[in-house]
Amino acid sequence: MPTLEEKYADLITAAKAGGASNLAVRTQDNVLYIDGVVPTGEAKDKLWSIYDKIDPDYRSGDLVLNLNVSPAAPSTRLKVTTESSNLNIRKGPGTDQPIVGKAAHNSEVTLLSKYNDEWALVRSAKGEEGYCSLKYLTPL
Repeated sequence: MPTLEEKYADLITAAKAGGASNLAVRTQDNVLYIDGVVPTGEAKDKLWSIYDKIDPDYRSGDLVLNLNVSPAAPSTRLKVTTESSNLNIRKGPGTDQPIVGKAAHNSEVTLLSKYNDEWALVRSAKGEEGYCSLKYLTPL
């Protein structure tokens, strides 16, 4: 049976090739952790896409991708336009992903990239970075 580093070798290689800095790869309690800073939102999206190919729908639960986008990355400001509730910001692009933060109704978030037609990578005013539904974001 391959090690977790072997299973996710394409992901680790892509993180290095994509310019990730402070990259740290470690295994703890049968979970592989990949930490670091990527240069753009698109670079982070590419890594999530590779992860989804290796482990469709992230079912194994054996990888934690802790990659943040550089503060210097290009970005756009958007308004949260939920009906009244907070917008969930998730670890990855999917409703099955854990919630890492929330953005209040009518608050502003920083768009780092558009993952696909449903999900966007954003940073909240509090600095929480993750994915949220595009349907609740409106250009300023």
